[in-house]
Amino acid sequence: MSTIHFIGGEKGGVGKSVTSRLLAQYYVDTQQPLIVFDSDRSHGALLRFYSEFCLPVNLDDFESSDQIMEAASEDDRAIIVDLAAQTAAALQKWTAQSDLPGLAQELGVPLWYWHVMDDGRDTLTVLDDLLNTFGDTLGYVIVRNHGRGKDFTPFNTSEVCQRAIAANARFFDLGELHGNTMKKIDHLGISFWAAANNKDAGLGLLERQRVRVWLKNCYKQLEGLDCLRS
Repeated sequence: MSTIHFIGGEKGGVGKSVTSRLLAQYYVDTQQPLIVFDSDRSHGALLRFYSEFCLPVNLDDFESSDQIMEAASEDDRAIIVDLAAQTAAALQKWTAQSDLPGLAQELGVPLWYWHVMDDGRDTLTVLDDLLNTFGDTLGYVIVRNHGRGKDFTPFNTSEVCQRAIAANARFFDLGELHGNTMKKIDHLGISFWAAANNKDAGLGLLERQRVRVWLKNCYKQLEGLDCLRS
């Protein structure tokens, strides 16, 4: 069956696009059918790095958003939707007026929301709002991005975390990739695969090795998430 993964977090700079790129690379490397929708009209990282799998989407336009469910209904594939910052209201409006959870259940298409977070206080408020808005109509994956935060203890001990656990959320710890290496990958405009394997892409031997180690550690965690099993 198809599965739709919304990659969000509402705030800018928490690592939504990095998470989307990682998840896309995981599906590519495990040779699973994939379509990615990029809602970021200003940067479009997924369109740059994974253009062969990616389409633009405007969440303020229902006809554009409808492409997501159409793609899920046409064939068995993974659908990744990279949500730009400040798109929660548009997503909620589209899903509510279209009864997307009801249609997804009818079609047998699981819906997962990946909440990408740093260690700031306001990410707890964003997650609390997300749980209030969507309740049990979505599955949740909480992404603690260690490239954007060092101490997640305040979240781990919070009432919001307990709410997520009660909602049967999955948890994924996104490890930090060396900052200069990540900056160089972005500057060169290359995929994580090219960064890890292509010696002509612009990264040095140890930089490529660091990417390979980072991907290996991330993939080990991803393999343990039931929402990704084909």
